[in-house]
Amino acid sequence: MPKLLVFCIDALCASDVDFMKTLPNFGWMLSRGALVEKIDPVFPALTYCCHTSILTGTYVGKHKIVHNEKLTRGGKTNVPWNTLKKDVVGKTLLDVAHDHGLTTCSLSWPVSGGADYDMNMPMIVPYSYHGYKPEKWLKGTATDNLLDRYFHKHGRYIKGPDRSLDLFTMALALDILEDYPQPDVMLVKMCDLDSVRHTYGVYHKKTKDQLRKHDEELGAIIQCLRRKGMLEDTNLVVLGDHGQTDIQDVFLLNVLFKNYGLIQTDEENNLLSFDAFCHSTGLAALIEVGNPNDPALIEKVGNILENLRKDPKVQLNLVMNVHESEKEYGLSGPFDFVIESALPIAFGESLQGTSLWESKQPGDHKIGVATHGGSPKREEVTTFFACGPSVTNTVVKGHRSMVDEAPTMAEMLGLSMKDVDGVSIKEILR
Repeated sequence: MPKLLVFCIDALCASDVDFMKTLPNFGWMLSRGALVEKIDPVFPALTYCCHTSILTGTYVGKHKIVHNEKLTRGGKTNVPWNTLKKDVVGKTLLDVAHDHGLTTCSLSWPVSGGADYDMNMPMIVPYSYHGYKPEKWLKGTATDNLLDRYFHKHGRYIKGPDRSLDLFTMALALDILEDYPQPDVMLVKMCDLDSVRHTYGVYHKKTKDQLRKHDEELGAIIQCLRRKGMLEDTNLVVLGDHGQTDIQDVFLLNVLFKNYGLIQTDEENNLLSFDAFCHSTGLAALIEVGNPNDPALIEKVGNILENLRKDPKVQLNLVMNVHESEKEYGLSGPFDFVIESALPIAFGESLQGTSLWESKQPGDHKIGVATHGGSPKREEVTTFFACGPSVTNTVVKGHRSMVDEAPTMAEMLGLSMKDVDGVSIKEILR
């Protein structure tokens, strides 16, 4: 039975492929394998939502990871992120593989803490943590075999102000491939391209520098497989989770709600109560109504949002209630409206001041120089390419959905996934 190794690059754009063809390792894969040119992310195109859909083959409303953050009602911000696998509804590709007796390994994959995988090192240390004791989040959520064998060697990479999850992930990946029999299914997730784009923009020259680094990382994995005589028996997959879009301005919808009397704050702009609240996803926003059982309030908030379609500075081109978003995008959760602009603007959550606008913040994961989190109809989507014994040499033009990836990768292993929203991309399989 062939094996599967997935190399995921956060914020990989479909437009990156032409440059990747010129690099030694990505180019080698693209010349001998299959390319699905455009993969549409799920809505919202946030990292944790997309990574969960990649593995489950289901939309957000089904797997229930609605946001990077643990979104609940109550106008709450700065809440913990989704981290634990138990919060995912439905089986992942690795669960299905495990059920069939295959060995599984997941490195730095979001929402995988405590997963029943043979080897697991989840992406679970908080986004903003720069201290020196990251192991307190890993104990009980990572598998003991990886913590005991490798943390003393490589834990230094995720400590301190210059922590690097990618260095940590690659060190683990190469050691595992050297020290153990190759897992039947292995996930390796890289983060740094996303950070570069949030900081500098989608097309900045630094993105090519980062893609070269990712090419070298992939090359190290390929060489490791070649040295062990396993390369020809391995289906290699490179995929992204979402694209990004360069941002011009940041619109503060919560300040507008304050102006309408729908949000009350104290003198220090701390939230006291609300009738409408904006939860930013970056390029889009999920709007929570204080009392969703009040038809008059729902209508009032809906009218305010509809009027923003006509505002030349905002130009909302998408205003949907939760029933419409579920029907159109498979998106439901603890919110009442979904909005997105036709313009390259992000949505902020700030309650400060009176201005409806603020500047983009380089590096910020919601309101950076570039961002994501919108609908699958944004101009920059992601991509998928693969090579190996189960994959033919072809190019699939046009768009396919992210929820098609899990059933496709399952079929590479001779497996099938049930209760999924996607279908296998048959054109790329032998």
